Amino acid sequence: MSTPTVDDAAKVLAEPSAYADDDRLHAALTHLRANNPVAWVDNPPYRPFWAITKHADIMAIERENDLFISEPRPLLSTAAADDMAQEQLEAGMGLRTLIHMDDPHHRKVRSIGADWFRPKAMRDLKVRVDELAKRYVDKMAEIGPECDFVTEIAVHFPLYVIMSLLGLPESDYGRMHSLTQEMFGGDDDEYKRDSGTLEDQLAVLLDFFNYFSALTASRREHPTDDLASAIANGNIDGEPLSDVDTASYYVIVASAGHDTTKDAISGGLLALIQNPGELDRLRRDPALMGTAVEEMIRWSTPVKEFMRTATADTTVRGVDIAEGESVYLAYVSGNRDEEIFTDPFRFDVSRDPNKHVAFGYGVHFCLGAALARMEMTSLFTELIPRLESIELAGEPVLSATTFVGGLKHLPVRYSLR
Repeated sequence: MSTPTVDDAAKVLAEPSAYADDDRLHAALTHLRANNPVAWVDNPPYRPFWAITKHADIMAIERENDLFISEPRPLLSTAAADDMAQEQLEAGMGLRTLIHMDDPHHRKVRSIGADWFRPKAMRDLKVRVDELAKRYVDKMAEIGPECDFVTEIAVHFPLYVIMSLLGLPESDYGRMHSLTQEMFGGDDDEYKRDSGTLEDQLAVLLDFFNYFSALTASRREHPTDDLASAIANGNIDGEPLSDVDTASYYVIVASAGHDTTKDAISGGLLALIQNPGELDRLRRDPALMGTAVEEMIRWSTPVKEFMRTATADTTVRGVDIAEGESVYLAYVSGNRDEEIFTDPFRFDVSRDPNKHVAFGYGVHFCLGAALARMEMTSLFTELIPRLESIELAGEPVLSATTFVGGLKHLPVRYSLR
């Protein structure tokens, strides 16, 4: 076996604060892609892992979903958090979403909600999405000439979309927003619940479970025509979903389904502000909206990583990976890979092809990718023609994270028709 190559630059991947500092993060990732694309990281309180920073290697690992599996370590968290999660699962209380599962169980569970994200369902939902896009651009006009685009617009629009899809009452939206912030914000002082301890994180999870357990009981007793009912009444091989899998399904749809889109929308707007020539191109040629949305998603990459664990001894780019060792798929790095993207640090609304890995790849490709694209298209199609001017009104602020994140504040000054 080869001796692990240690590179201090790779430690940024196990430092939540690095994701709040784009310059620092991308300098480290650019170095790793060029000099150490399969790097050993041992940075307590996290267990060691291999950092995979090249696009081709990320895709190859995603394709080999029997050799590299999600369980038991689908994402980067501290050793103590990993242990707590396992204990909770064994007690019948933990979180086991689609990202935690492997085939064949993953494929069966995924199929329960898949129809709600297919083209026909997206077409049916588009009217509601367009209505909400207009509502929030109108709101932006009403509260102008300045706002915090993240907290006043970008958070709420995708949340309303996903809650509409689930069929949840509008009175619960605020609660769902707070819980989502706390779940993904455990590394951020502004977002985390109380002190952000493991006990605080567990309390957030229990709040999610209590809410969705009541929802499951209601939908089983009185089925409705919404995604929540499809999940509550779903079954695998003739058996109802377990309580853990049912609650976890809701959690991943309700939380990841809106928080990631919020990050892509706000990151996309910031990129347009910082690249006014690209904003002008998009304003002059609305036909570029499809490629522009893909570029916004590549640029922001809301899901920073997933992890996989080797089921047998193998190699990646000539480096020995032992059975049981974990690899960290650095999507942010893959989406700036110089071998895949021409001038990868240029924001280009006409970039084509754009083979980004922001939605993952292979069997775990994001279930809600089509919905996220539609939401972003609707919002920017409504916003851009009405936008007479826009500039920063303060410093943008990124969240500290190791998993899902992006801008948490984007103060802007603007004029809207």
